[in-house]
Amino acid sequence: MGRRRGIMSEEFKYELAKDLGFYDTVKNEGWGAIRARDAGNMTKRAIELAEEHLRTKA
Repeated sequence: MGRRRGIMSEEFKYELAKDLGFYDTVKNEGWGAIRARDAGNMTKRAIELAEEHLRTKA
């Protein structure tokens, strides 16, 4: 069975991690090392950015 392809690109996820301050953790230990709160904040920020993008396109 193949791995499910994520919706966010790796590049975008790294940019979010940098913006939210846990990029070093990801770089040194991988995505599994981030806290659940950080993962939630990353998703929340991605949604905010998508909503902003949609508003500017309308």
